[in-house]
Amino acid sequence: MRRPCINAINSDGHHSHLSRRSVLAGLSAAATCGFGMARAQNKPQPPRGTNGPVITGAASAVAASFKQFAGKRIGLIANQTSLVESEHLVDIISRTSSVKLAAIFAPEHGFRGSAEAGASVRNGRDAKSGVPMFSLYGATKKPTPEMLRGIDLLVFDIQDVGVRSYTYISTMGLAMQAAAEARIPFVVLDRPNPIGGEDVSGFVLEPAFKSFVGQYPIPITHAMTVGELATMIKGERWLTGLSALDLTVIPCTGWTRSMRWPSTGLTWIATSPNIPTFETALMYPGIGLVGDTLVNEGRGTPAPFTQFGAPWFDATQAAAALNARRLAGARFDATAYTPKAIANVATNPRFEGQRIGAVHITATDINVFKPVDVGIHALAELQRQAKSRNATLFGSLGMFHAVSGTRRLHQMIERGATGDEIIAAWSGEVAAFRKQRQRYLMYPS
Repeated sequence: MRRPCINAINSDGHHSHLSRRSVLAGLSAAATCGFGMARAQNKPQPPRGTNGPVITGAASAVAASFKQFAGKRIGLIANQTSLVESEHLVDIISRTSSVKLAAIFAPEHGFRGSAEAGASVRNGRDAKSGVPMFSLYGATKKPTPEMLRGIDLLVFDIQDVGVRSYTYISTMGLAMQAAAEARIPFVVLDRPNPIGGEDVSGFVLEPAFKSFVGQYPIPITHAMTVGELATMIKGERWLTGLSALDLTVIPCTGWTRSMRWPSTGLTWIATSPNIPTFETALMYPGIGLVGDTLVNEGRGTPAPFTQFGAPWFDATQAAAALNARRLAGARFDATAYTPKAIANVATNPRFEGQRIGAVHITATDINVFKPVDVGIHALAELQRQAKSRNATLFGSLGMFHAVSGTRRLHQMIERGATGDEIIAAWSGEVAAFRKQRQRYLMYPS
C-alpha cells in the first residue's frame, strides 16, 4: 500500500528503524524533503541527552544545529517537556544565530505545565527569552492568522502520553490545520509513546462525541507516537484542509514499539500536574475513566490514577475480586486515603477531607500491564458494589461519554456487563484500526 505523502526525515526515504548515523544523514538532506531550506555550514554534533538507547527528534534537530530550519522564523508549540538533556528547546533555539524563534504556543496546562486541568492559559511573554507566548488553551485552541503572522515554520515538540483524551494531540491537529491555512510548513519533533506502541484498547471514538478531549476516530490507547499520529490525521483527512499541508516528522531513533518509558533511558518530566511519574501515565488511560464517575481517582493525593475509592466502597472485597481476575501485570491492594486540595493540581478533589476506602494498583510487570483493561474491570466492580449498596456510580455523563467516545461503555456497565464482556465488545473495531494505522507506522516492533 502506498505510504502517505509526508516528509519523514531519514536517509533512505522509508519509514524504518533508523540508526543514529542515518538520522543525521537524513537531517543533512532535509533541503530535498520539501522545505527548500538553506544548509548551515557547521558540522553536526552527536545527539545530546541520550543516557539510553532512544534519541528524540528534538535531540536530533539540535545535533544538526537546526540546519533544516536555517534562515526561518519559527513558531514553537512547546511546554515543560520540550527538553533536550536538561535544557529547554526554547533556550537552545534562542541562542542559535541561524534561526529566529518568533513565537511560543502553549497547550493545556501552560508553557511551564503548572496550570490545573481545564484551567485557562493566558497569553504572555517568556521571561527568559523575551519571546511572545500565545495560549492555545484560552480564548482559542487553534493558532489564529494574527498569531502566525511573520512565521515561516510551525514546530511541535511536546511529550504525549498515548491516550486519545490527552489534549496535546488535539492541539497538534488544530495547529496543523492552521498551518495549512496559512501555507506554513509543519514539523513534528517526534518523541516516544511512553506506554508503548503495541497496546491498542478501547472503543473507537464515534463522530457524535468528537470534542477537544477526543478529536479523532481512534481507540482510547492508540499506541502511536505524535509523529505517526500526525501523518495519520493528514492521511485519513480527519481534519479539513490538510491535503496540501507540508508535513515533516523528525523521528526518534532507537525506539521500538515494544518499549515503554523505562526502556528509553530518557528522564521523565511531568507531562501535566496529575501525571508526575511514568507510573501515573501508565495508569491514566483506565483510571482516568474511573475519575469521570462519582469516584475519586487519586486526585488530591501524591499518587493520582494509581488508586480509586469512595465512601461507600468496600476496598477489601474489591481488591480480592480484581486480583481473582488475574489481570496481566497488575496487583490490587486495599487501602484508604483522604483527598486534600493541592494548589494548581487538585483544588477541589472529589470527597475532599473524607477518609475513603480505596484500592491501590501496582504494575508488577509494566511490559504486560494493560491500563484500559484494568480501568474497565475496576468500573465493572464499582458498579457491582454501587448497585448492592444503593449507591450512585454515575453523575453527569457528558465528560464520561466524551472520554469513552461512545454511549456503549456506560450502557454496558449499567446493565452489569463484566469487564471481559466489555473488552470483547471493542475487539472488532480495534482490529480494524490496527489495519488502518499500519501504513503510518514509522517504528519497528
